[in-house]
Amino acid sequence: MTGSSPLVSVTDLAAQLGAADLLVVDCRFELTDPARGAREHAAAHIPGAVHADLDRDLSDLSRPALGRHPLPHAAAFSAVLGRWGWTPSTRVVAYDDAGGAIAAARLWWMLRLVGARHVAVLDGGWGAWKRAGLPLEATPVARPATVVAIAFKASEIVYTDELRALRRRGAALVLDARGAPRFRGEVEPIDPVAGHIPGARNRPLTDNLATDGCFKPAAELRKELLVAIGAHAPATVIHSCGSGVSACQNLLAFEIAGLHGSRVYAPSWSGWIADPGNPVERDVRG
Repeated sequence: MTGSSPLVSVTDLAAQLGAADLLVVDCRFELTDPARGAREHAAAHIPGAVHADLDRDLSDLSRPALGRHPLPHAAAFSAVLGRWGWTPSTRVVAYDDAGGAIAAARLWWMLRLVGARHVAVLDGGWGAWKRAGLPLEATPVARPATVVAIAFKASEIVYTDELRALRRRGAALVLDARGAPRFRGEVEPIDPVAGHIPGARNRPLTDNLATDGCFKPAAELRKELLVAIGAHAPATVIHSCGSGVSACQNLLAFEIAGLHGSRVYAPSWSGWIADPGNPVERDVRG
């Protein structure tokens, strides 16, 4: 793993296990069974990995106006990082079992927001690690705590007021990571309103992955993503999803492809519809 790479292979991670400056974080989570990630971590995880709970560690559910998974306050995230023994020089590898979408890419994004320079997502995640027959453990991990005081880079996070202003000026393209039926408004299994932000385009996060669950090669991703955004510059792209979690996987794909400067609309669809005054678009096919 290098400081500039957003991905690390299972082979490279396996060779580095046990390094004093390495923090591996198991981000497995299930939206319909929030306790599953912790249960499965307790049963088996990559040696030395701590567990990140999407609801408790990577979100603040007391802020529902900001979507289903609002970012936590900086002080709360500082406490989480301190519990894991993180320092600015720590190398972090995050993994999940959902192609990075829930919630490894979310942690990767959050660490980038606080200025972390050495953070990557495990390519292929838990599935690739197990297929490779690499070591597992069930022992609880306790790392020496550190004192952390971070701040999020506000300019890297898009909230609803800014998105409204950008849309009025035609200065942004919203790229929605949800599956096509949800984007079109044909189904909505989670949120109370179906549809998408008017003018948004759809790039389902699953399109970023090859059949083995790893990310497609950078050149292939770049070609596909440039088609998806058309004439829009990467820096004008705003990633969205249902709650601001899986959108981070599209952001990660952009970085892998060398398309830098895009951002995440943190409240995403669930935050957009929290204000009934925001317009909704549907494209339900007959």
